Amino acid sequence: MHALVQRFVTWWALAAGVVLLLIVLVTTINVTAFSMDKIARLFDGGVSGLPGYEDFVDLAAGVAGLMLMPYCQLRRGHVAVDLFTAMAPRAVQKALDLVSLIAVAALTLFLAYWMAVGLAETRADGVLSPVLGWPVWPFYLPGVVSLLLWAAVAGMQAFARDADG
Repeated sequence: MHALVQRFVTWWALAAGVVLLLIVLVTTINVTAFSMDKIARLFDGGVSGLPGYEDFVDLAAGVAGLMLMPYCQLRRGHVAVDLFTAMAPRAVQKALDLVSLIAVAALTLFLAYWMAVGLAETRADGVLSPVLGWPVWPFYLPGVVSLLLWAAVAGMQAFARDADG
């Protein structure tokens, strides 16, 4: 089960990378269009940017950011301040690590619940992006999945025989 979750989390992070590459591509196209517009104006012409660029980037960035969190947890890449615990006995360090992993799992489950509630409300209200008119609720789905994956990884790390992950 652990290997399956690891593999899925890794592919999920790669999918986030694809979303980030799309953001970069769309941003590059938009900036190029704005630059070409400046030049075209010198000759009484015009080049328009991508309509709804902000809609796409806003929705996609939110998706990509959360999609990376389970992988970060899997690699234990989150920030930990151990100024006071570095010199503590190993048993104390392990206990604090266990408590923090359980807290992360609980918090991410809490957030997943509320994001699912937000998804349902957004869908029921028919919320659309301002320019493109895209339904917003589907962009909540990867966030809910990401939070559930994050909780699963933290839970597995908390209850793994090897306390180091």
